Amino acid sequence: MLNYLIFGITYAFAAGVQPGPLQTYIISQTIEKGWRSTLPAIFAPLISDLPIVVLILFLLSSVPDNFIIFLRMGGGLFLIYLGYRAYKSWKNYNPDEAISDTSGKQTLFSAALVNLFNPNPYLGWSLIMGPMLLEGWRIEPVNGIALLVGFYITLIITLAATIIIFAFARKLGPKISKLLLGISSIVLFLFGIYQLSLGIYYFVNMQ
Repeated sequence: MLNYLIFGITYAFAAGVQPGPLQTYIISQTIEKGWRSTLPAIFAPLISDLPIVVLILFLLSSVPDNFIIFLRMGGGLFLIYLGYRAYKSWKNYNPDEAISDTSGKQTLFSAALVNLFNPNPYLGWSLIMGPMLLEGWRIEPVNGIALLVGFYITLIITLAATIIIFAFARKLGPKISKLLLGISSIVLFLFGIYQLSLGIYYFVNMQ
């Protein structure tokens, strides 16, 4: 059991600190809205991963290539849209603006969508986590449970740490906050263009 728990913790930490669409979105929301409104987003993987895990375990590493291709393109478009929203927030940035009480729920929903359209969880679950979970479960169900618990608790803690770190950056002043918000907008755009172009490239070469 300990081996599966350690693996889940290690893999989650690597996934949590690796720059990606979800991390970038969380950073941009922290800078724009503060840590309190962004904190619910740490639970986004729990929401978005459920259909992913069910799908991957059902198909077990046999996800069709064209599924990943269209997923990349859809995710790319959504990230470009989020980048545009971050750009508008940068352009109209007002550090004294009141934050809506529903902004936490909206951030959680958007973060879940970002992760749902992100190919990395699909690839990670089909190539690494899925086979590992099934292997451990067949040996002893507690192994699979330890893997899941270690993975998601570590991922949530890592995302929370990211929010806290960038919340301190937000306190350095409105100029720094606006600068970081602008950078996150550019990064979201770049992630979106990268995923969209990669999807188009694979689609063209698949014909």
